[in-house]
Amino acid sequence: IDIHAGGEDLIFPHHENEIAQSEACNGKEFSHYWMHNAFLNIDNRKMSKSLGNFLLVRDIEKKYDLQVLRFFMLSAHYRSPLNFSDTLVESSKNGLERILTAIENVRDAVQSKEEGILTEEDCGNLEKVEALVKKYEAAMEDDFNTADAISSIFELVKFANVNVTEASTKAFVQKVLNEITVLCDVL
Repeated sequence: IDIHAGGEDLIFPHHENEIAQSEACNGKEFSHYWMHNAFLNIDNRKMSKSLGNFLLVRDIEKKYDLQVLRFFMLSAHYRSPLNFSDTLVESSKNGLERILTAIENVRDAVQSKEEGILTEEDCGNLEKVEALVKKYEAAMEDDFNTADAISSIFELVKFANVNVTEASTKAFVQKVLNEITVLCDVL
């Protein structure tokens, strides 16, 4: 297995037993990477059936789009406890809408542009875009740090909102659209 994931409460004895049994039986490494997520809290209290604050995804999806729920969950590092509250999910919904609106605006700008050669200003701006892509990649390579990766996407969105203008070439605007789309698709 390349990646084995589960809750931090499963490390011992469950995952350690899986390793022992599988490696003893097969004589091979069981998993290359282990990703143990922290607990989900509801309004700053541990989620549990006994406290009556247990939520099911099928119940959450009645209130929120699952894309919003995914974005909310990616907004924190997987090993950090995540606090679920309507306020925080609404904030995630607004953040996701900000990204989607920027993508739509850049997509519209691509459609309205004529073909042309990259200007010197566009070339300089593309270097800034590449720097933000590298920042995103560094975050993802740092133990799958999706919170910092999303921060880089927000920086790219802000950059696009300021720098995709009437004077921008189609090639530049298309490159900005491609980069934002690729980064978001990874998540």
